Amino acid sequence: MNTFAEHHQDSIRFGYRCFDRILLNGVIQPFQQPERVVGFFWTYRQLYPVDRDTLRDIARQYHHWVVNRARHWHVPIQGVPAGRRDEVMDRPFTRARPDQVVAILKAREPARIMTAIGTKQDNRWHLELKSRWVDQYNFYINDARWGRMFVRVCPYFPFSARVCLNQHHWLAQCLRERGIPVRQCGNAFLHCGNPEALQALADSLTPQDIRACGQKWLAALTPFFTPREREQAGCQHRLFFAQTEYCDNLIFKRRAAVDALGERLFDANRLIGRPDNRSPLGARGCPGLLGGTPAKALAFNRDDLRVVDQAIDEGDGAARVGEDGRPVREGQVGGQHQTFPFIPSADDLEEEVGGAGIVGKVPELV
Repeated sequence: MNTFAEHHQDSIRFGYRCFDRILLNGVIQPFQQPERVVGFFWTYRQLYPVDRDTLRDIARQYHHWVVNRARHWHVPIQGVPAGRRDEVMDRPFTRARPDQVVAILKAREPARIMTAIGTKQDNRWHLELKSRWVDQYNFYINDARWGRMFVRVCPYFPFSARVCLNQHHWLAQCLRERGIPVRQCGNAFLHCGNPEALQALADSLTPQDIRACGQKWLAALTPFFTPREREQAGCQHRLFFAQTEYCDNLIFKRRAAVDALGERLFDANRLIGRPDNRSPLGARGCPGLLGGTPAKALAFNRDDLRVVDQAIDEGDGAARVGEDGRPVREGQVGGQHQTFPFIPSADDLEEEVGGAGIVGKVPELV
């Protein structure tokens, strides 16, 4: 990337590095063990055994709570949109207040939930964690510090969750607080009044910044637990990274410079991966790879590695017979026009380089 930036430095306005999307899985660790779930209900709810109806009632209560909260927030509960979720949610965020839930999306997605296995006649139950497709709620929130984000909560015990953050929105909030003008377009800053301050803020992100936001909303969106239970029984979500995207952004002055670069890259790589394409092989720049001897420029036909005469008889102009009667091919290697042997099979390749096991290990020269 440094070479790329150096080559295009005259066309680059500024650059910065930061995290893009950050996906966090939230789990209440004590409740990943069924026996501790039984202990929790006996100690804090005086309930034993934990049967199927109890777990269903917990999920039913959460569904009712979401419906009541949606009415209080004046936010509709939507189904799965036809297009991309982030694009559909653009409009609700335009006039959102800090720490406001702007939309709730209900979707059927996979989750690990606690299940009770047993019979009502015997009233003997044991608990197991199972993967199930269930209705889950995605809360789209305009956080006061992190800006646009969403929290997905499973209504079934033990309330597994997912938090999605984006450092671009966090940086935009921090820059505005410091009075630095910035223009954001999606996941990039097209203009910044102080690029050095932008990079310094991007580097200042700490785990506590992420943890504080996640814990704040997960506690607010799982009302099943009391403050005493959260403190004494450890009924708090722990956050684990599921996916992180770290981006190196270069903002160009002229779009034409990027367009021309993209066209050159496409032209240079249009034939990569074609099975009928002959490619030169060698080990230039890798001394000692072939037993300490200089590597030879070799070529093979990926379409047929058995009969060399077939490639010649079919009128292939790329292959011809050399002075010693062996097929050769001419091409560009290392920027120079060279003639090198055409190797039709693995046996001939072994004979040419003087060692076995070399097929597929010699780097390709492009």
